[in-house]
Amino acid sequence: MTDENKNIVVKVEKGSIAEELGIEPGDIILAVNDSPIEDVFDYRYLINDEYIELTVKTKQGEVCVAEIEKDYDEDLGIIFESGLMDDAKSCCNKCIFCFIDQLPKGMRETLYFKDDDSRLSFLQGNYATMTNMKDSDIDRIIFYHLSPINISVHTANMELRKKMLNNRFADKILDIMKRIGEAGITMNLQIVLCPDVNDKDELEYSLEVLSGYIPMARSMSVVPVGITGFREGLYPMRPFTKEECADVIDTIERWQKKLKEKYDTAFVFAADEFYITAEREIPPTEAYEDFPQIENGVGMLALTISEAEEELESISGYDKEKHVSLVTGEAAYKFIKAIAEKVENKFPCVKIDVHCIKNNFFGGYITVSGLLTGTDIIDQLKGKELGESLVLPKNLLRSGETTLLDDLTVEDIEKALSVKIKIADESGISLIRTILE
Repeated sequence: MTDENKNIVVKVEKGSIAEELGIEPGDIILAVNDSPIEDVFDYRYLINDEYIELTVKTKQGEVCVAEIEKDYDEDLGIIFESGLMDDAKSCCNKCIFCFIDQLPKGMRETLYFKDDDSRLSFLQGNYATMTNMKDSDIDRIIFYHLSPINISVHTANMELRKKMLNNRFADKILDIMKRIGEAGITMNLQIVLCPDVNDKDELEYSLEVLSGYIPMARSMSVVPVGITGFREGLYPMRPFTKEECADVIDTIERWQKKLKEKYDTAFVFAADEFYITAEREIPPTEAYEDFPQIENGVGMLALTISEAEEELESISGYDKEKHVSLVTGEAAYKFIKAIAEKVENKFPCVKIDVHCIKNNFFGGYITVSGLLTGTDIIDQLKGKELGESLVLPKNLLRSGETTLLDDLTVEDIEKALSVKIKIADESGISLIRTILE
């Protein structure tokens, strides 16, 4: 039998098989067909059958076996306490660029947990270094065909990778990539670029080696290291200069052209931050193909701008007097400001104030909106005329919640600023619709 503590039922969907069986929150799933359940992938695999036997321990302590006949891929309607049905694997590295090591003290405990779990890569899009992978873990990825897998490679120089991750076992990654690629598992790759470490000639070498994994490697992002004001005692790290960002862009765009001709894909993409710091024009949406790395901040601005312009073009006859405020970080300010001005030009009845919030909470060189806190928003907007509503980007919030990184909530901000808060999704469409309702 499996460790029952991780298979606790927290919800049963209405009209589901589980509800018909009388399964309730607090019950524990012990086994399927007498097979132990290590995690959610075991569970999903085992219930895919037309007849199964489900061993359940009720919250009253009674153990019973339910015989179930169903469609092959029909779900049971059980939601578990842990999405993985197991503890996430923590990171065994001590990366020189680790963002979590740069967090200030006193934040909620979960923010300090370093996950490095390939299952979360598949389920949630997280990037994993694969350094804590045993052969049996690779076997499970292949057996369950967990594709795509998002991998933090950082460099193709294995001696340098060991130094960057501070892990003497970090040099196995290329062998792992080859193995899962040969098994038909696709990969998205990531390089966190650090000045004077894995850039310049090292970046050239990494692009040459890692592009050799196309087509099983579908895409690769190159993102700049994030530096907070809390790096005391850590590896000395500085931000990229404007000129260095321009060099990174030139290198990546040169490789994009070469790979496009050879493989019909640009494959490697620079994070928006490089273009912002270099003061280069953001590439058009078509340069990002199907936006495979948008969750890494690659192409987000191009897509937001394009979507906002198209949505604005589709609206006519709007004549409602309105005054709203928008919040954004320093990085995206001029782009959000430009969108707001286009709205005002088309609809003079609308007044939009765009507020650029400086990230004093994290300090350092953090300028992205997704790391803004309620504390900074309140401190910098207190006493200002904000209009009828204040629009915040959704990426400020914990998934499915109304809480920001500093544990202040949307309700806290509303109360402190005496203004109605509205949340805009990451899309340009949502931004325009949230402004205009």
